[in-house]
Amino acid sequence: MDQVEIFKALSNKTRLQILSWLKAPAENFPEQPNADFENIGVCVGQIQNKAGLSQSTISEYLSILQRADLVSATRVGQWTYYKRNKEGIEQLSKIINSEL
Repeated sequence: MDQVEIFKALSNKTRLQILSWLKAPAENFPEQPNADFENIGVCVGQIQNKAGLSQSTISEYLSILQRADLVSATRVGQWTYYKRNKEGIEQLSKIINSEL
């Protein structure tokens, strides 16, 4: 992954908040029914409600984070769920520690 793209993805307050929320999904999204945070993640609608932004804006933000390998998506029926991509976060940490 291109380092510039990763840092561009992190250059937005709401995208940073989303990553922070997804770090502790049970605490940040307690209202999600049938929560399987570990395996599936958080429904886009829950993220949208918490952020207070339009569905299209949240979808775009999540897409940017996904392209940067910071989140992964799982489709279940008509719903899409997101969770942090641990490998991508670890790669970001390695970049920061070794190159910056």
